[in-house]
Amino acid sequence: MGREITLVVYHANEDDPKKCSARKLHRFGYASLVKSMRRLPNHAVLLDPFAEKCLSQEDRESAFVHGLAALDCSWKTAENVFQRVEATMHPRALPFVLAVNPVNYGKPFQLSTVEAFAAALYILGEVSQAKKILGIYTWGPHFLEFNKEPLEEYRKARTSTEVIRSMKKYI
Repeated sequence: MGREITLVVYHANEDDPKKCSARKLHRFGYASLVKSMRRLPNHAVLLDPFAEKCLSQEDRESAFVHGLAALDCSWKTAENVFQRVEATMHPRALPFVLAVNPVNYGKPFQLSTVEAFAAALYILGEVSQAKKILGIYTWGPHFLEFNKEPLEEYRKARTSTEVIRSMKKYI
């Protein structure tokens, strides 16, 4: 097995611990949890729904070298939390995909942490790692099946611009 992308989560402690996919990723050893934003790795690719640039293959090397980071917080406070992140990271938005988690099923962009990481890993070409982390939930594999066509297009796109061009077909 080759190297995997390191997954790091700032955990804001704003959700139901029983439903928290970040905690479950940590329990399975698939992600590290940090309780301070300052502990997020410098130069990591940050999954940020408010970012101006979309995740693409251009971010692959940065993700391998510095990691992939997510902020686990309530959707109600997300905009405020993301504004507090250090400028030493590379914020990237995920393109259009639909959630399959029981809380936000069928909603675009309202992904759980595990879904966000899986979408990012898939787009970066790390399909087996995406499948592995989704395997911690019975509904997890359905995320890739449900979003297979757009995720495949995003994975094949080389640049952020190409990902956005592909995304326009699905919105």
